Amino acid sequence: MSEPFSRYLHPFDVVRHPSLEPEVKRAILASWASDRSAVADHPALRKPPGAKRAVPVDDVFAAMRALDEPLARGTSLQ
Repeated sequence: MSEPFSRYLHPFDVVRHPSLEPEVKRAILASWASDRSAVADHPALRKPPGAKRAVPVDDVFAAMRALDEPLARGTSLQ
């Protein structure tokens, strides 16, 4: 996948994107959650390459949970 991080300011921007497939949303969020995106000396922050600013890893995890909630209810985000 190319690096689409710069398009999104926050993990919930990914979750709310109307045309991304759920699998793509999960892949983007997983890359944000990765230790590879951790900010040096600030392990609770993530800033993937190309992202405009760092975000708390807890926000990334919350966005990932939000993607899973509709599945648990048997509905879809799209």
